[in-house]
Order: sequence, then structure tokens, then C-alpha cells
Amino acid sequence: MSAADDHQTRSAPRRVAVAGNPNSGKSTLFNALTGLRQKVGNYPGVTVERHEGRFSRGGVHVTLMDLPGIYSLSPRSPDESVARDALLGRLDGLPAPDAVLIVVDASNLERNLYLATQILDLGLPAVIACNMMDLAEQKGDVLDTAALSAELGVPVVATVGTRRQGVDAVRDALASAGPRSVRSWPTSPPIEAAVALVSPALMAEGVCAPEAARGLALLLLGDASAAPGASGRPWPESVRAGLERAREALLRDGMADPAAALAEARYAWIGDVVARTVRRSAAAGDASDTLSDRIDRVVTHKIGGTLVFAGVMFAMFMAIFSWAEPLMAWIEAGQEWLQRVLRQVMPAGPLADLLADGVIGGAGAVVVFLPQICILFLFIALLEDSGYMARAAFVMDRLMSAAGLHGKSFIPLLSSFACAVPGILATRTIESPRDRLATILVAPLMSCSARLPVYLTIIAAVFPGGALRKASIIFGMYMLGTVVALLMAALLKRTLLRGPTPTFILELPPYHLPRPVPILRAMWDRSALFLTRAGTIIVAVCVVLWALAYFPRDAAGQARAAEQRQRMASDPTLPPEGRAAAERVIAADQAAAQLRQSALGRTGRAVEPLLAPLGFDWRLGVGVLASFAAREVFVSTMGVVFSAGSDDEVALRQRLSEARWESGPRAGRALLSPAAGLSMMVFYALCCQCASTLATIRRETGGWGWPSVAFGYMTALAYVAALLVFQIGSWFGYA
Repeated sequence: MSAADDHQTRSAPRRVAVAGNPNSGKSTLFNALTGLRQKVGNYPGVTVERHEGRFSRGGVHVTLMDLPGIYSLSPRSPDESVARDALLGRLDGLPAPDAVLIVVDASNLERNLYLATQILDLGLPAVIACNMMDLAEQKGDVLDTAALSAELGVPVVATVGTRRQGVDAVRDALASAGPRSVRSWPTSPPIEAAVALVSPALMAEGVCAPEAARGLALLLLGDASAAPGASGRPWPESVRAGLERAREALLRDGMADPAAALAEARYAWIGDVVARTVRRSAAAGDASDTLSDRIDRVVTHKIGGTLVFAGVMFAMFMAIFSWAEPLMAWIEAGQEWLQRVLRQVMPAGPLADLLADGVIGGAGAVVVFLPQICILFLFIALLEDSGYMARAAFVMDRLMSAAGLHGKSFIPLLSSFACAVPGILATRTIESPRDRLATILVAPLMSCSARLPVYLTIIAAVFPGGALRKASIIFGMYMLGTVVALLMAALLKRTLLRGPTPTFILELPPYHLPRPVPILRAMWDRSALFLTRAGTIIVAVCVVLWALAYFPRDAAGQARAAEQRQRMASDPTLPPEGRAAAERVIAADQAAAQLRQSALGRTGRAVEPLLAPLGFDWRLGVGVLASFAAREVFVSTMGVVFSAGSDDEVALRQRLSEARWESGPRAGRALLSPAAGLSMMVFYALCCQCASTLATIRRETGGWGWPSVAFGYMTALAYVAALLVFQIGSWFGYA
């Protein structure tokens, strides 16, 4: 090879797929290898998230592609389909990787090598990272990485991703990984004969390289359906015919379940490999009752575990109130200062009103809740990183089963406390299409972070008290969404989506001390999305709402206000304090008249008869209508509607608490009475007011049918529930 050729080879970028089991530390190692040079997207044609990162080593530029965490390449779920088809280059627009980094948990080597050997069968250049070596050593396992490398025929590197140990060695190995010979593991004569009926067709049709034919044939023999997978491309006819002949031959040999026979043979071989490469340290103590086991006896107990979970959730809501209050006060003060400065430096007029009331007032009404959103995401990240989240899923499996849901539904539902969109995307790990669809349809009922500002605003305006009382109300709203979600899931599984509930098998990862950097990064990533929405969607909606509230101008009201000001100016007996008070009254009356006359006011009054039975007047009705695109828009809408003519020093919560019905049988009474406030929170807890959620359901289900079902049933449910709450509350005198 010439020097020029060598330089070209070394500088050519190479794509490396990163694969591994869930809880193997794959994402931690991926982050350690790539640092901050990452981007997030989706795999072509599917909504499975794809993370990519880069690094350079010895003149070689490497792009890492993080595959979903899976247990095997048998496509029983969207994640497994994506992983298999990405490795085979069957996804449109995504070429096959040049190499693969296989991350295995060294403390659970035998189980992790099942996926690893499936990938090695495909013949790609590969490197194995034996991660979590510290946990293996704590168990007393001594792994001979050189011996394991010799057994498998690929480089094996010992790593501890959380401490960045072995990261440079992995980079070196990936930069130099090249073609290799595929080691065939022993099966049985009938299986080898079946492989011989399938692999020639795979090579002839160009489905895979010759070195991958045997491995792919074994995968297809273990897949009873031979489904097209994530690519949507069916296997060639000759391949399907070969598979049919192979299965018939296996059936004649008494092998009715090839998948089970293949798994048994593979694990037998893996067991021999592990026995030759791992030895138990003589100094290792009895690990039969570890600290993790003792903790699990409490947190996974059917009664104690449920109480622990409820306590953790309640502590989270207490922290949301008690920790965030000072930060929220600073943000409110900053918003009010900015509005005052803006009005001082800009001439009075529509532009100043737009910026002060529309942009700053509207978006600021939502941004003020950022500290509480950050605390919510901080707790979720802590629960995930510590290993407790899987225990919570185990404890809640009994409740999931009672609702007809798969135990795997708990993680998507719990994720929906942050946002329904990632919660819905997380359902891709559920193998049963019926269970997956049922989880998708009820996930929006879980109280997401966008509902939190609505709850907090109403609680502050209607239910004064300490943090304990407020946290109890918030806890109740979150429990309401959860209970209704489970009831709706039970109804769906007994009607539209009738089917058996599969067995739930869950791996409990080891406990970890929470790591500050990943936790803070996860908290910021999710909170930044909230800020982005506040800076884009909500500002846009606020500008539109301000315009609707500002136009058409109320000429009669302006003339009346001018006449009142002229009379006030000509009254020499009026003291300065009286003039200021009179000016505030005139401005408030003018603003109220303008709002009633505006396009926004007319729209609100048109829908008031429909919403009045729920305890909402036309102003609250405007907030309900505006927030059908995004729930948190309600708060900014109230900021626009109730800011006109108000003293900037008065917080929105105070304006809402002082608001009164303007007309009708309730004229002069508090607008947000306890019954009306609770009715509003129940409505927002159950209504599907999120365009992003509906769009995600459409992508996941392949059409607008199921999103329409979700929107329809949740809106009807919210209306009926809010109606009952307000009417019953009124009957008891709370309206």
C-alpha cells in the first residue's frame, strides 16, 4: 500500500454502531467516547430515536451510532427490528456500519454474550467492551479479557464507563478494527442442514455479505414470522421459500420450536466460553445477600414497596413547591422589572403594549415555572440513574395487570409525567401490538409537565396555604390522571383491544450512586425543550392572542376614558393620591371594555354558554380554546387577558384570585371559586390539549384514526368530569 493510499484509508470516516443490552452502561460509555459532540434524530422510516456522536483517533474519524438497548436481534419489538436492520444496512438512507462496538455487562457476562454472539455472527468488524468491570470484581469475578478475545476472535477491552476507564483503549480498538473471520459455534446437524437451505439464497439475492449469511440464516430460523422488520422491505421470495423448506425439515426432525433449540444451543456454547474465561476469586465473600438484595426486600415488597413509591412521589411534589418558591419569586421580579423598563424607554402605543403584555407578559407567565419543571425532571433523572425506576415498575406490575396492561407499560406511563411524547415513544419496547396501542392511548392522561403550570397557577389563586396543602392537591391531580388512565386501559383491553396480558419479565439493574453530570444533563435537556416551547410556540400564540385582544379598538370606550380624564384634570380639589387611584380605575374600565369589544372577547362570549356549566366564564373559555395546541398556553393566555390595565406589580395569581363574574346569575361573585378552580384542574388533567402528542400518536399508529379516538374520548371525559365537579361543588356551596 502506498503512503497516499494509507493516508486515504486512515482519514476516511468510519461509521460504528454501538449495541448492547439495557442496563449494560452502553449510553454511559457512548457519552464518554463522544463527549458533547452528539446529535439526536430518528432512524429512517420509524420513530425510534437515534443518537450519533463523533471522535477522532490516530487520524481516523469515527461516527458512533447508538442502537437501542435490546436483548437479542430477534425482531419482537420495534427496537429489535431497528437494531437488526441497521446492522444489515436494510434501512433506507442508512448504510450498514463499518464496525460495531458491543457493550456487555461484565457482571452478567453470560446473559450479555447472547446478543454479542448474535452480532458477531453477522461478520462485521467488532470490538467488545466489557463494561462495569468494577461490579464484576465486587462479585468476585475475574475476567481474562485476552482469553475471551481469543475465544470470540475480536478485541475485548475492559471498561468502567462511569469512571472513563478504558475509554482510550476502546477508541484505539475501534480506529484499528478491520475484517475478521467469523467463528462458527456448534449447533446440531439438523440446524446446520437448515442453515444450508437458507444461506445460499441470502447470498444470491445480495441480502448480506457471504460472511454474514450463516448468522442471518440462524436469526431468520429463530423468527417464526420472518417479518420484514423496521425497513418494511419483505425478504426475497427465494429466501422465504428456503426458510419454509428449512422449517419443514426441522419439523420432520422433531424440532417444532427452532427458536428455543437455537437459544439452548447458543447458551450452552456461551456457558462453556464463560467457564474458560472467568474464574471466581477465592477472596470473594458470600454475595448471596448483598446490600442491594436487602434494599430490594423492602422496595419491591407488595405493601412496603407501594408505600415507598407513594412516599417518593409525594416527596417529589413537596420539593416542587418548597424548593422552587424563591427562584420563582426572582423570575417574577425580573419579569416585572423588564416590563417596567420597556414601558419607560418606549413610547406608549401598540408596539410597547405588544412587547410588554403580549411577549414578556405571556411567555414570562410560563417561564416563571421553570424552577418547578427543573425539579420534576431532576427527580425523574435521579430515579432513573439510581436504578429505582425498574423497582417501581416491578411494584406497579400488579396494578398494570389489573388494568390489562403489560408490566412494560409502567415505564412509558411514568415517563409521561414529564411529557407524553417520549412516553409514547417508549412504548416501542412493548412486543404486543394491542398492549402497545392501549398504552399509547392512555399515556396522555398522565399529568405531564405542561399541566404543572396550570395546576400551580390555579392552586396559588384559589387554594392558599402552605407547601403541604399545595403538594397534597398536586399529588391528588397526578393520582387522578393515573387512576383514570388505568381505568381507561382496562376498558380498552376489554373492548376495542381485547387480548391476553403477556408475562412481564423485568431485569432489576444494580443500584448506583446518582452521577451528577448525567443527571444534570438529562434535567437540562428536558427543561430546555420546555424553554424552547416557551420561546417559540407560546410567544407566537401570545402575539396572536394579544392582537385578537387589541383589535378592533373600542372607540367609544376610548372616548369615554378621555372624557373622564379631562374631568379629573379639571378638578382642582382632587389630591394626587386620588388622581392616581382614579387613573387606575379609568384604565381598568377602559381595558375591560376593550377586551369585551375585541375579537378575543367576542369569541370567548360565543363559547361561554357551553363552558358556563363547568364554572368558566368567557375569559377562562378563551384560555381553554387557546390551549388546545399546548396546555401551558393557558397560563400565558391568562397573562394576556388579565394584564390589560393591571398594575405590573400584581402577579397573575393575585389577578385571578380577585377576578369576578361580570354578568349572569353569578355576577360579582369570585370567578375562580374552589369548585371552579377544581373543575378547571380536572378538565386540564383529563383533556388532550397537545398537538405534539396527537402528531406522535399519528406517527406511531400510522394514521389519524387513533389520534382522533384519543382526542375525542379525552375531551368528552374532561368535559363530563369537570361538569360533575363544579355542579356537585356548587350544590355543597363551594361556588
